[in-house]
Amino acid sequence: MPALTRWYIKTALAWLVLALIVGVLLGARGIAPLPPVVDRLAPAWLHLVVFGWVAQLIFGVVHWMFPHARQAATGLPERLGWATYGLLNAGLVVRVIAEPFTAALVAAGWGWLLVASALAQLAAGWLFVATTWRRVVAR
Repeated sequence: MPALTRWYIKTALAWLVLALIVGVLLGARGIAPLPPVVDRLAPAWLHLVVFGWVAQLIFGVVHWMFPHARQAATGLPERLGWATYGLLNAGLVVRVIAEPFTAALVAAGWGWLLVASALAQLAAGWLFVATTWRRVVAR
């Protein structure tokens, strides 16, 4: 299994654990006195599940299982794969941190962080498609 695939899958598992913890906190809001920030974690929880767990696991398995085209001597496809991994996770980290603060402090200017995280994840998606497209071949 390639190193990039291992990183994707292990990181996906870590995001899953965090998503489960946040999900328990969200579920416990009605029965336990929790800090108000917990009420603002729902969008972050959704991103943890979709981008942290599901997308990351898919990206890792695709990198592993789809046939590799002949790689250029420059190693560009591998570097683009790592760039995709970095952008996806950086965008997710920024989203999870900024989301509760943006909801709580609308006037404080936290919104630009959500835009930055979305752009990082968009770039990761484009890179994933660009590096995967030519690997989808007929037998």
